[in-house]
Amino acid sequence: MSDTTMPATRRREATRQKLLDAAAQVFAEVGLDAASVESICDRAGFTRGAFYSNFATKDELMLALTERVAEEKIDAVTARIEALRATGETFAPAEIVQRVLDVAIDEKMSILLTSEIRTRAMRDAALAEAYLAWQAGIVDRVAGVIVDLGRTYGLTPRLPPHEFAGLILQQWEDTSAFAVMKGLDFAELCTLVNDRTARLATALVDPA
Repeated sequence: MSDTTMPATRRREATRQKLLDAAAQVFAEVGLDAASVESICDRAGFTRGAFYSNFATKDELMLALTERVAEEKIDAVTARIEALRATGETFAPAEIVQRVLDVAIDEKMSILLTSEIRTRAMRDAALAEAYLAWQAGIVDRVAGVIVDLGRTYGLTPRLPPHEFAGLILQQWEDTSAFAVMKGLDFAELCTLVNDRTARLATALVDPA
């Protein structure tokens, strides 16, 4: 089906996704500040009108891209949990966390994107409201993952699932930002984020 024969809602969503794809490429090439709406539109093959029919501002696009990356990571974690469950094996808490986290480490650009959105949200009430609402949804999903892991492997969190999830996400984001500021390469970043997050997670659960 061509773009012209696609239903309007699907065509709009396809345009939105192409703009997000283009933004990710441009951000990676020139950075967040240097990436203009025009350069994103040129890369996607759309006009500024197409951009502004999907996003009110570049900040809104950045938040949407952050949301998409995070959802992809959680989907990867969920798939890994299903794969571990299918083996029928029993794992120690630390090993479970390590195996789950190693599919969700962020690339440097994703870390920069999240940090930039958080910084901008502190100066923009509307963006802050949107960011906090999205973050609450992510905490909900991670809390669900924690409950699922507990049921599968007999782990008892020492905190309520949502509080546990919030601490894990905070550790993840802070360690990721620290790794970028330290200039660590991707392998070093993965090791540090995985280790620190796993240590916190295992300290917050009681094995069966």
